[in-house]
Amino acid sequence: MPKQEILENRKNKEEITGSETILEKIKRKTPWIFGNKLKKPKIIFPRFRIPRISLPIPTRLLGTIIIFIILFILQTGVVYLIVRKPDAVALDREGVPIFIIPENIHEAFITESIVASILLILCSFGFIILFYASKYVYDQRYADWLIVLGIIFILISFGLLQFMLDIKTPKPIGG
Repeated sequence: MPKQEILENRKNKEEITGSETILEKIKRKTPWIFGNKLKKPKIIFPRFRIPRISLPIPTRLLGTIIIFIILFILQTGVVYLIVRKPDAVALDREGVPIFIIPENIHEAFITESIVASILLILCSFGFIILFYASKYVYDQRYADWLIVLGIIFILISFGLLQFMLDIKTPKPIGG
């Protein structure tokens, strides 16, 4: 008798847990309309295991790297480079290579686009380094170095982009 009581207690506990799905509740309440001649098919579907990819780097870092690659490709002006097919470098009258088309904002060389994109990515890394500096509150010396390095990246990229823009913008007449 004690075994029977244990089995009844287990059945009661299984009912109380609430782990029954809605589909299981509906199955019990729906009658089989085809009678005893046709049996309900019991289909056991195989369970497939999806292989997991284990990466050596965290997925957040991988996502950031992928976003930066996409940004780099978009910032270089891939569509512009495909449609217009500009030269990589040109030569001036003396035969010196020109990497930036002076006084023409609407045209660009391939190298000019790539350099501008690298500078924008460098500026982004500067801001990311500034963000990481806030994580090292207890290591003040390391946080200070990160802040200085982030500001240096931002200022260098900003200065070089302004220099490129100064070359590209037309100069006013008489000025």
